[in-house]
Formats: sequence, C-alpha cells, structure tokens
Amino acid sequence: MRAAVITTPGTVEIQTVPDPTPGPREVVVRVVSCGICGTDLHIMDGEVAPAYPIVPGHEIAGEVVAVGSSVTEVRPGDRVAVDPSLDCGECHYCRRARGNLCENWAAIGVTTAGGAAEYVVAPAKNCFVLPDGVDTAEAALIEPLACAVRGFDVLPRRLADHYLVYGAGTMGLIMAELAKRCGAASVSVVDLNPARLETAGQLGGVATATSAEELTRPRGWDVVIDCTGAEAAIQDGLRRVGKGGTFLQFGVASYDTRATIEPFRIYHEEIMITGSMAVRHSFERAGELFAAGVLRPELFITHRFPLARYAEALAQFRSGVGRKVLITPEAEA
Repeated sequence: MRAAVITTPGTVEIQTVPDPTPGPREVVVRVVSCGICGTDLHIMDGEVAPAYPIVPGHEIAGEVVAVGSSVTEVRPGDRVAVDPSLDCGECHYCRRARGNLCENWAAIGVTTAGGAAEYVVAPAKNCFVLPDGVDTAEAALIEPLACAVRGFDVLPRRLADHYLVYGAGTMGLIMAELAKRCGAASVSVVDLNPARLETAGQLGGVATATSAEELTRPRGWDVVIDCTGAEAAIQDGLRRVGKGGTFLQFGVASYDTRATIEPFRIYHEEIMITGSMAVRHSFERAGELFAAGVLRPELFITHRFPLARYAEALAQFRSGVGRKVLITPEAEA
C-alpha cells in the first residue's frame, strides 16, 4: 500500500509499505479520510520523539476491510471512526482509569503507523461504528471533538458562565461550540487572524476580537481556554480569569514555552489552572455528539488533499490558512 512516511524530522516521502494485517483483537481499516493537526507538525519538526520513520495521522475514519480471529464487535463493511489511543491498561494510571496519562502511552499515528496511508490497523475496541447519515469522510472530525469533550470533562460547566477562547482554528471553534451547548451566558473568541474570526462569527452566538482588550468584561471570564499553545496567548489568558474562575491549557505548547503566574492571586481569588491531554473515555460520546449534529462539517473542513500531496497538505495546515485539512487516500493526485 501507499503511505506518507516521515523518514526523519523535516522529511516526508510517499512510499510503498507492507499492507497491515490484524492481530486477534484488531481490525484493518481502509482509510477514507485522515485529518492533520498540530501533533503532526510536532512529529514533522522532531519535537516529539517517536521512532522514525513513522506514518503519521491520528484523526481517522474509514471502512473495516478485515478483522482478527477474536473480533465480534465490528465486521467488514462497517464504517468507523478510530480512537488512536493505545493505553496499556495495566500501569498505575490505567488502573486508576487515567489511560490518557498511561506510563506506556502510545497512539496510532504517533508511535505506531497511522492513517496517512491507504490502510491502517487498530484495536477493535477503538472503533466507533458510524450511524447511518454520517459521512465517513467527515467523521475524521470525531477525534478532535473527542479531545474537546475530554477538555470539558475537567471544566466546572456551570450554567451562565462566561467563556473566553484563545484561537479560532479547528479546536477553538469546537470548544466555542461546546461552550454554547453547556449553557454559557456568553462565548468570546480571540484570534489574530481575521479570516478565522470571520468563521468563528458564523457559529452564531459568539463574540470575536483580535485582542481580549477589545472585549468588555471588567470582572474577567469564568472560564478561559487556550487552544493555541502560544506563550503570548497563554500569558494573556491567565490574567483574564475572573475570581473563582478556571484556566484550561488545551493547546499543545512547545516544551520550552514558559508562563508566569501570581501564586497569591491564585490563592486569594480561588483560581483553578488545569490541563487536558488527548482523549479519556470521550470518543464514543464525541461520536454520538457528532451524529447528533453538534458540528457543521462544511464550516470546519476547508481543504482536502490526496495522499500523494501529503507534504503540501502539511504546509497548508502550517500556514494557518483555512481550518481542518483532510487527507483522502482514494483521491487522485
């Protein structure tokens, strides 16, 4: 089969690699679509440390074409979205139901061959069978939605809270949409890119600005969510949290990013600072939300590239122009 292979940091090639075969509790999925996200850039840039070469791609949807000898939950022909999480189920954190913090953490497309290929292998338990009416190509959005659902699991989610979201990319827009669904009194989105802010405005019920200074909330916001990973946004967001509020670090920052906090203010104003890592018991819920229409795929998906143009797709995502970029392996170059 053909696959995009990051051979070394900074180098990606389209190669012919062996077809995957399923283990007893695994399935092989013919990839219909695979989303690109910031983690793929980190892998390309050598900022995470999988063993190279690696086939990237962890936002996967497709059709089951083969199943292992002990698989009964899914069958060939089923359309599925794939949870890329590969927690061991045995370590200290897994035994405490914290698989996203697994001491032996692994993930499809990060530590094992991913969905930027014609086929991918996955555990049967990681497959969410798509209901009728859900477009398989659009279902690659379920994985980022599952990360956002996990993010909301760590938030207080009080009715009539005021939310401030940094970043109007795919994740920022998803977080804004979920905030509305959680009964927010207001949702504001900040981004330096006017085109992305225009899209945020299309969500409805969202205030947009290029700086939080342009927004009026003298007492600060109840919930501030960073979806950028950018030091300037994080630093600004921390000071926008109101008394008794929560700051969620959701965006993936580089390892050397630093922010300054004021411990007395955190104590005196009872501010909570928390983080959210990947997916934790949230993939199926995200699938159900997606099937119920929580997201408008036509608003989120802006670019589709064939597998042969993976490097171009990665560059498109890096440029910040558009939102979700999909790889569609069956499309012609």
